Amino acid sequence: MPETSDDRPLAPFLRACRNLPGGPDDRVPVWFMRQAGRSLPEYRAVRGAGSILDAIRDPELSAEITLQPVRRYGVDAAILYSDIVVPVAAIGFGVDVAPGVGPVVERPFARAADLERLRPLDPEGDTPYVLETVRILAKELPVPLIGFAGAPFTVASYLIEGRPSRTYGKTKALMHGEPAVWHQLMERLADLAIVSLRSQVEHGARALQVFDSWAGALAPPTYEEFVLPHSRRVFEAVADLGVPRIHFGVGTGELLGLMAAAGADVVGVDWRVPLDEARRRVPADRALQGNLDPALCLAPWEVVEAAVRDVLRRNAGHPGHVFNLGHGVLPETDPSVLERVVELVHAEGRCDGPVDGEGADR
Repeated sequence: MPETSDDRPLAPFLRACRNLPGGPDDRVPVWFMRQAGRSLPEYRAVRGAGSILDAIRDPELSAEITLQPVRRYGVDAAILYSDIVVPVAAIGFGVDVAPGVGPVVERPFARAADLERLRPLDPEGDTPYVLETVRILAKELPVPLIGFAGAPFTVASYLIEGRPSRTYGKTKALMHGEPAVWHQLMERLADLAIVSLRSQVEHGARALQVFDSWAGALAPPTYEEFVLPHSRRVFEAVADLGVPRIHFGVGTGELLGLMAAAGADVVGVDWRVPLDEARRRVPADRALQGNLDPALCLAPWEVVEAAVRDVLRRNAGHPGHVFNLGHGVLPETDPSVLERVVELVHAEGRCDGPVDGEGADR
């Protein structure tokens, strides 16, 4: 892929995503999943009432919310203020995001006939507010903007279960009981993700992240048969855009190698797998993102400080490292703690170590 899509210098975040070695003064870049949100008082001051989908439909508000953590924390990337269910909501599937619950579906997907409810996405007609938000941010952000989409499996799990689930029983029952219907569903959701991702890059996003948040509920053979082909199609379909592609899931320690096989440039690692162990599970040419436990940010600073340094130590100066949490920022997190995390990573994180041989045992 090209080093950059325009004539701007390559930002530390983009350099790390591309596994490019730097000099001894190059710092490890950092951003936080869910860095724009309820943990910030400035977010609560402007957010207003109603569903998050209402806020997302307001480009000026969404842009402001996206910018807030960049101003406060000095992070090296911004992620678009949006939600993984925006495309399916926009095409009229009947999805909302309930406060304190998450995505809820009025009429969950249950049978082959429900495939007809999943029409193609027209970004200009269905999600013009997302495109306008991206346009605004492309002009105003001092750091790269990360666009994103939900992976087919995770979006499918919401549509089938009708709300967040701990067991994914209905999802697995459809997957194994009606595999033809399952694969048709995944194909349509992959199409939605591809169109949405491409539209975000075409309007100014400089990196992409695919959230397969709940893929960790699956055994590796199940993931490989029922999920990997569709995730791989998403990543292949945006490869020509020349921007870094990140693949993230929760509880996916046993799937890291398979997730890398989907074609992402960066594999997100949650807090359950030490970063040095994750390097042994993915190919050497892939960067890693992670992986501080979000809950530790609620502990005394001495605990947080030690945990941050442990992540950096395990990275051992590898240039392909984007520091992040192992999942999203918890709403009760004190923003001042994250400010100190950014300062510490920038002060002590270095990305000039050796890469030869790492991951070669895979």
